[in-house]
Amino acid sequence: MKPMDLTILYRGPLASCDYACPYCPFAKRRDTPGQLRADRAALERFTAWAAAQTGDRLSVLFTPWGEGLVRSWYRRALVELSRLPHIGRVAVQTNLSCRTGWLADADRDKVALWCTYHPGQTPYDRFLGKCRDLAELGVRHSVGIVGLDGHLDDARRLRAALPEEVYLWVNAAEGHTYTDEEAGRWTALDPLFPYSRRPHESAGLPCRTGESVISVDGDGTVRRCHFVRAELGNLYDGSYRRALGPRGCPLAVCDCHIGYVHLETLPLYDVFAGGVLERIPARRPSPRSPSVPERSLERQ
Repeated sequence: MKPMDLTILYRGPLASCDYACPYCPFAKRRDTPGQLRADRAALERFTAWAAAQTGDRLSVLFTPWGEGLVRSWYRRALVELSRLPHIGRVAVQTNLSCRTGWLADADRDKVALWCTYHPGQTPYDRFLGKCRDLAELGVRHSVGIVGLDGHLDDARRLRAALPEEVYLWVNAAEGHTYTDEEAGRWTALDPLFPYSRRPHESAGLPCRTGESVISVDGDGTVRRCHFVRAELGNLYDGSYRRALGPRGCPLAVCDCHIGYVHLETLPLYDVFAGGVLERIPARRPSPRSPSVPERSLERQ
């Protein structure tokens, strides 16, 4: 088979989280012991598959509904995959509530964390301390926050405390419409916030998902991305490979960073060159607001 350079977004059945964020449907959700065993088995199967794909070059982003790094099998997967020569990057979305010492065993040129600070769920000093641990370990990471009015002072405080080279991103709050004045306050912290402020029209537009980027669930079902339910095949029988190819987006809009970052009509592969999975820009973003294509809609 022809070698591939493939980015995989993996989301297994894990849906439990140790936080109770009011804007998250999975807050304080608990998985049963059986569900946790199933998630562990699914992740170990995926990790074994990825390790065996020595003829391809893979990059992996774990995007669990819940918090993965409080589970030993996610920490182990990141360490093991980071040390394989055909893995270009392995990253995970996390609330950073876990310990950090285990990262010393990972290849820190390849492992990366996409960290979200949730005010009210963890003490500020504890979260900042975890960020400092990552910096001392030399682990690539970005830090972010949801752009709610009540989070603004926390975000400003965090930006002032983090090293300049650590990117602080801001996600537009689900269902929230921002006035220009409100958006300006968030853009002052994250010059790339205008990309998150409004959903992007995507219908029929070229997107890397389904060609060089795929989504995989715990059963190995492959889809072009997390937001399109049509199946391309299965990871473990190789049937997905025949379905890979360029294709336009079938949805009207795309409003999540892990989706629209792959749209070819946006310049985000250049903005995040070398750090697409962990959301780290190639250069420190300019305070001047980026030019966002007009194919975007005000959040309803």
